[in-house]
Amino acid sequence: MASDVFESAPAEAAERVVEIWTDGGCKPNPGPGGWAAILRFGSAEKELSGFDAATTNNRMELTAACMALEALKRPCTVKLHTDSEYVRNGISRWVHGWVRNNWRNAAKDPVANYELWQRLLAAARPHKVEWLWVRGHAGDPMNERADQLATAARLAGEG
Repeated sequence: MASDVFESAPAEAAERVVEIWTDGGCKPNPGPGGWAAILRFGSAEKELSGFDAATTNNRMELTAACMALEALKRPCTVKLHTDSEYVRNGISRWVHGWVRNNWRNAAKDPVANYELWQRLLAAARPHKVEWLWVRGHAGDPMNERADQLATAARLAGEG
């Protein structure tokens, strides 16, 4: 059985990189939604997905990233692929100002989804995360797979 960071891994595997692909969406938006994440460490893969009856696309994209990072059992180097510019820009550019401004945006309004942004910051903290944007629905096989998993979770949840 291959060991991986999803359960436990030997110390010599600490330098290996975990690759993650996430996606989330709703139909309609807002409405019922699904999220998914695929984690790959060496030859091991783990798929995660879930459903929310009343949510938004942005919340599902954030949830996918949170759940993926929270699934890691020890600090890792992570390459997280997302087709959400909201997630990638939010975590790599905007969040620093939001924190500095007590979770207020440039208009001094409360940041949308601030509790998920706080959760994502906490989930990312023990890791070295590279946030990579991939164009959605453009043929990237892992992004397409994450989209299929998120859609299947939404449809299953709708019953």
